[in-house]
Amino acid sequence: MTERFGRRQVSQRGHAGRDLVQIAGDQHVYPAADPVVEWPVWVGEVPKLATAFQPRKRVSGQARKAYQAGRDVVLSGSGGVGKSQLAAFLARELRDQKRTKRTGLDVLVWAPAAGIDQVITAYAEAAAQLRLPGVSDDNQVAAARAFLAWLGGTRRRWMVVLDNIADPAAVQEWWPDTGSGRGWVVAATRRDHAMLSGQRRIVLEVGTYTKEEVAAYVRRRLTDAGYASLYDPGHAGELTRDLGRLPLAVGHAAAYMINKRCTTGDYLARLRRADVRLAELLPAGADTENYGIPVTTSLLLSLDAVEEADTTRLARPLLQLASLTDPLGHPGRLWTTTDALSHLRTARPPRRRWLRRAYPPVTIEQVHSALELLRTYALITQDTADAPIRMHALTARAVRESIVPGRLPAMAKAVAAALAGLWPSHHVYETWELSALLRANTVHLDACTRPVLWVPAVHVCIRRVSRSLTEAGLYRQALAYDEAMVAYCQANLGADNPDTLHARSSLAASYGAVGRSGEALESGERLLADFERVLGADDPDTLGLRHNLANFHDQAGRHQEGLELRKRLLADYERVLGPDHPDTLCARGDLAGSYGAVGRTKKSVNLYERVLDQHERMLGPDHPDTLRVRHNLAVAYGEAGRVQDATELLEQVAEDYDRVLGSDHPTTVNVRYNLALSLVRELDDLLGDD
Repeated sequence: MTERFGRRQVSQRGHAGRDLVQIAGDQHVYPAADPVVEWPVWVGEVPKLATAFQPRKRVSGQARKAYQAGRDVVLSGSGGVGKSQLAAFLARELRDQKRTKRTGLDVLVWAPAAGIDQVITAYAEAAAQLRLPGVSDDNQVAAARAFLAWLGGTRRRWMVVLDNIADPAAVQEWWPDTGSGRGWVVAATRRDHAMLSGQRRIVLEVGTYTKEEVAAYVRRRLTDAGYASLYDPGHAGELTRDLGRLPLAVGHAAAYMINKRCTTGDYLARLRRADVRLAELLPAGADTENYGIPVTTSLLLSLDAVEEADTTRLARPLLQLASLTDPLGHPGRLWTTTDALSHLRTARPPRRRWLRRAYPPVTIEQVHSALELLRTYALITQDTADAPIRMHALTARAVRESIVPGRLPAMAKAVAAALAGLWPSHHVYETWELSALLRANTVHLDACTRPVLWVPAVHVCIRRVSRSLTEAGLYRQALAYDEAMVAYCQANLGADNPDTLHARSSLAASYGAVGRSGEALESGERLLADFERVLGADDPDTLGLRHNLANFHDQAGRHQEGLELRKRLLADYERVLGPDHPDTLCARGDLAGSYGAVGRTKKSVNLYERVLDQHERMLGPDHPDTLRVRHNLAVAYGEAGRVQDATELLEQVAEDYDRVLGSDHPTTVNVRYNLALSLVRELDDLLGDD
């Protein structure tokens, strides 16, 4: 199925009693095999420890005692104090022990926890790597629950890190059970909430550095960089006071000293002279996190130094774009997409005033060079070339405050277009992490810039979040997102705005996905009248809604009515879009499935054969849609009693999927399972003949 202008089409559900599974449906069955797992299993990117990392002996010592006592640890503190770094230190310390029966780790999962869907995505990835039975790439919730169940019963040693918990209540049902004594959970959060304590958890407050830790950090950082002479012990106390002992600020200061080759005394002098800019750029009233003026001053000095060294003139524009992304990370290749390069071309300042109208192209190499400069000055972090780029929330907020308001809409839309361009066209388990990252960044971008992405029309990436949640099996999250989207559209865009109608269509689909078929059918029927009135009966989106409405009838068990709707819908698709349009082919395949649902198996087989021929001719034999139709035809053969034909075609389909997607892909496993069932059925027929 495809999505146009915010309409999400719902896959037809398999009907009751089907034991061979259509890939297009929702009834996936997987064998209970226990394939070999490659140990150890690591999921997620454990952040690298900062240069001159301070282990915070008091807190880390308390955490080790908690581990020995079988208690989970919650690291609590304000932003910038180093909670994630301390969690990474504890994880690396335990992970890197030699694995024996009593020490080390078999499984380590680092799960960003600002959104529950990110936790579910990490757990689902762990379930996939562990090859747990029943895991499906289109239902991350079920996969995540399977992983939680495995943690509660395994004798393997494991550790789960929940980084940056934003909603303590929401994370409760996803908190692993460590009652077996084989696992440990470490969490990091800014929240001070009673729900985080209890249940054998201990909350450890992570504060700012001590004076000794500030001095130790700066001294070691300068020494390791080869500039020990820049450190002046006589200014240690002043440096501690002016930076507020915040680890983030101390890291910025040390990086500045190294890159500018200035002593601690010189740095303090420059830090204090920068106060004059704060009233205009970062007023004290904007410091809602109570980091203090000196911290933002330190950031401004780093920006000045970056611009002095930046030959590409892209560092500041890139930093401004990155400040609109999720602090937990965004894909590094976001800034080398066509949309990002196009924006950067006009966003960077010209070399000469008389060249102000000339915008030379921006190259990928220039972007990489500017990003490397930003990493050098500790304004962004990236563990590896392929790892997400992170910017601390304080840094991002300070940079956003420096953006000229009139330029923010163009920046926001450039980031949104870049995000939309990265979204995978086919949702498979290899793209779970990317999809979760894109969802988190879209939501954060919208929160920072609303209503920019809603006028004059809702941006495609806003609508893509709901579809992505559904594709991942996060149906409840998709429903909540759609409800909020409909409420905002109705309040701000009007009831008859096309984007409001599309949001209502998406919400109706989510009702069906969570099993509320009655509400889905009722809202879909009301919505169809509005679509026909506002958009017209032959509008492609109206046709798409009618497709969804047929699915709602099937979900409610009204298969005959669904069949009649699909007959009329196919005729309209052929008339409006033509017989060979992809949506027409899709509608024809859905009609074939409807015939099977009401027991007209011969009609179903004949139509599937026609649809398969069209797919192979128009899309090619290895296109995902072609493979799906070929598999569904094999299912129809089995339902029609042509067991041998079903087995032969399933053997071909299994070989095709193995070649195209690989033998370990969930869809390949699903097809091979159906093949096994067909072989058993064929054997039963032979024995029955005897």
